Amino acid sequence: MRRTAILILLLVFVFASCAPGPNTAEKTPDKEGKVAGFWKGIWHGLISPITFIISIFTKNVRFYEVHNSGFWYNFGFVLGAGLFLNGGILGSRKARRKRKQ
Repeated sequence: MRRTAILILLLVFVFASCAPGPNTAEKTPDKEGKVAGFWKGIWHGLISPITFIISIFTKNVRFYEVHNSGFWYNFGFVLGAGLFLNGGILGSRKARRKRKQ
């Protein structure tokens, strides 16, 4: 029982240490005076696999817009990424294939 408690406490500390810090550019406009909102978050989430690959090879493309509106941008980003990666676009094809077999 004591080992389990120590293991759980250790895992909590490990996962907490991986949490990112605050975004100091949140809710501040970029050079053009724009702040990314919900709809931009959805778009960035949808294209996230492509921008991730491009961002590995160039410094001009970023995976995530730091000048964003906060919660709503983050929600849109996660929703868009979920639609592309797991849910809507690719996930529905896999579900149909499984039903046919």
